[in-house]
Amino acid sequence: MKTDDLITMLSSGPDVRLAARPARVTLLPLSAGLLASALLMWLLLGLHPNLAGEVLLPAFWTKLAFSAALAWAGWLAVQRLCRPGARLGGLPLWLGGPVLVLWCAATVLLLQAAPDARAELFWGRTWRYCPLLIATLSLPIFVAALHTMRGLAPTRLRLAGAAAGFAAGAAAAVVYCLHCPELSPVFVGFWYLLGMLAPTALGAAIGPRMLAW
Repeated sequence: MKTDDLITMLSSGPDVRLAARPARVTLLPLSAGLLASALLMWLLLGLHPNLAGEVLLPAFWTKLAFSAALAWAGWLAVQRLCRPGARLGGLPLWLGGPVLVLWCAATVLLLQAAPDARAELFWGRTWRYCPLLIATLSLPIFVAALHTMRGLAPTRLRLAGAAAGFAAGAAAAVVYCLHCPELSPVFVGFWYLLGMLAPTALGAAIGPRMLAW
């Protein structure tokens, strides 16, 4: 190597960019995790008996869109946190936006509902086990996300683990929509979110150990 070439290389600084990975390396484990979550839901819970009727209701699609939007935002956070030096940018907006929109809709619904109907809108019939089921269904996706992230270069390990847990929890909520009988935005905005935050907390706790280089 010529001296001038060496000086040019050193002055440009180290190249910290990650080599591009084939899409299948990322998509296959995540798809397998999502499929395992769906299979687990089908075997343990089954589809909602009136699912064909529910898909005709706007409330069903609101529930599904809320969960899917948070799953997408969570995966976007995972991708950013696996790149050293990548900026988080508008991630707080993408993560908080769906929650804020649904909470506004839930507030309007509560204000319009009769006082004796408000408790039912919040508690529903499945609040005792809804968050637990979402957290349980998230485990295959969570494992797949951690496996994928270990092949990359996360530096903020606790935050990256939390992002993996949140993305997995939100994706599991999408799957759980096919079983859940609840349609109230008030219920979904609290109990679904609680179910997503459980794997988020787990990811924050084990991220430094599981994602260490």
